[in-house]
Amino acid sequence: MQSPTSTRAGRLVGQPTGYQAFIPAALPPEGPSVRIDPEMQVLLSDADRFLGRLDGSIQTLPDPNLFVMMYVRKEAVLSSQIEGTQSSLRDVLEAEAMIRDPARPDDAAEVINYVKATNHGLERLEALPVSVRLLKELHAILLQGVRGSERSVGEFRTSQNWIGPQGCTLRDAAFVPPPAHEMLDALSNLEKFIHSDSGLPLLIHIGITHAQFETIHPFLDGNGRLGRLLITLLLCEREVLLEPVLYLSHYLRQHREAYYLHLQNVRFKGDWEAWLKFFLKGVAEVSREATELARDIVELREGNRQVVNEAFGRTAANAHRVLESLYSKPVISVTFVKELTRLSYPAANQLVERFVRHGVLQEITGRTRNRMYAYAKYIQLFS
Repeated sequence: MQSPTSTRAGRLVGQPTGYQAFIPAALPPEGPSVRIDPEMQVLLSDADRFLGRLDGSIQTLPDPNLFVMMYVRKEAVLSSQIEGTQSSLRDVLEAEAMIRDPARPDDAAEVINYVKATNHGLERLEALPVSVRLLKELHAILLQGVRGSERSVGEFRTSQNWIGPQGCTLRDAAFVPPPAHEMLDALSNLEKFIHSDSGLPLLIHIGITHAQFETIHPFLDGNGRLGRLLITLLLCEREVLLEPVLYLSHYLRQHREAYYLHLQNVRFKGDWEAWLKFFLKGVAEVSREATELARDIVELREGNRQVVNEAFGRTAANAHRVLESLYSKPVISVTFVKELTRLSYPAANQLVERFVRHGVLQEITGRTRNRMYAYAKYIQLFS
């Protein structure tokens, strides 16, 4: 582990068994406090502006709730991929639809858990603020039945963990978080900081919170995913976004090495400013992209509604009902359409086949029975 050149973010402390662990300094950062220079001010202004545009664009969608789940799934996929999962958005949608494919990576359940944890967190925010209690609840959902589920799920660690290449030890790890007895004090300080009036702009406050959570590393597994979910929850709790439509993990995955390096430089060089500039750039870039995606969704929807109006005749009413359902459930079966429309099975099958002929749906199993159909163009927008 590298030697610190600054104690601004914390210090290394030798432990009884011979290794050194990092003890984070209390928040907000001091010695000095965060410097908002002209460059950071511009980045902050851009991030605020593009976040505002994103929130506004989502609210102009005909029914925002129809589309939000796909934004959440995209963030879940990308955040999990940073941690090494192989599942794509298509894999996850097919797993949710219970399509059995032996060629699919077996880690789709980790992404599905991330989606469940996000939904649970947003629901709980109505009664419970972002807190260590909520983080434990989310961790229990995040790791339920997947890799790491045997490692104190839903509970803070009581033993030392560390970060580094596979096979490394405490003595040669890239980073050793605080030991368990120090960790609880750091978490308490973090919780107080989250709800304090630090005097810092909100996005800077959130960026500091994420970095400090990752430094504390309070669980034996799942810290990266939970730390990125924390960003989403804070944006929604503070009503910067009314819906969880910022897939920041897209930016962090693209710049993964820089992401980890900035977190390390906060710890060992006290360089909060470089991390925060990197974070603000990501918020602005992904907000702009997500806003463009909202526009593309509207164009696709209107184009397909026109197809239904012009080509589906007397079945148009049921076709519109099916089309609207595809935005929250883009992989469906004939049985689903039958239940949604209350048509007979043959009539539902004919309706689905008409969608296929007009290029709205695509059959994805290659089977003659129990076929499944994907709203491929919509999925592609998010892929």
